[in-house]
Amino acid sequence: MRRVPCLTVAVTEQAHDGEHHEDIGGRLNWLRAGVLGANDGIVSVAGLVVGVAGATTERTSILVAGVAGLVAGALSMAGGEYVSVSTQRDTERALLRLEKQELKTMPEAEERELAGIYEQRGLSPALAAEVARELTEKDALQAHADAELRIDPDNLTSPWQAAWASFGSFSIGALLPLLAIALPPVSLRVWACAAAVVAGLALTGFVSARLGNAGPARAVLRNVGVGAITMLVTYYVGALFGVTTG
Repeated sequence: MRRVPCLTVAVTEQAHDGEHHEDIGGRLNWLRAGVLGANDGIVSVAGLVVGVAGATTERTSILVAGVAGLVAGALSMAGGEYVSVSTQRDTERALLRLEKQELKTMPEAEERELAGIYEQRGLSPALAAEVARELTEKDALQAHADAELRIDPDNLTSPWQAAWASFGSFSIGALLPLLAIALPPVSLRVWACAAAVVAGLALTGFVSARLGNAGPARAVLRNVGVGAITMLVTYYVGALFGVTTG
């Protein structure tokens, strides 16, 4: 009879370990999203300012286009992330309301369902029932939300946090090509921007690959290749437009 409490403690410790890994996974996801946001800012604004630089050498025109692209892109990213995460949060709340209602109207069936979940994870029927009973007595909603829904009722996703993170990461990335093309003299402007963008994309490609436990070489080449093609195409589009209007 003494084995059940010991095993229950072990199950609780495994649950805490799972929560710890989920916290780390969540932080890595946020960091990965930030890196990708910066990557989008670099590529989007680099293509824009290099395209304008292909049409004109006026610094003011390039700066206005770059700043407009930075603001529009950052707001677009933030708005899209806010809407997306708000939808996710609404879904989480709806699931929690449904679970709360089911716990209120049929608690015995919900406890059996919780025990079944732990049986599927490898516990014996007797131990699964004991764990389900103890967790239900402690906090039924928390137990079901964690085991069944993979949701923490006390830590739902924040749309505002996601929006600000996207806005900030895109803006930081966009500043790199904007400053790189605005500060050098006209003769070096495009080349300086291209070099800065290649360096920035190599860094974001490397970081994103490391966060995903993938080889960095392919990610860096892919990232830099996309940025280089973007700048090349937009530059010649801008040059063609400049010649046509001139």
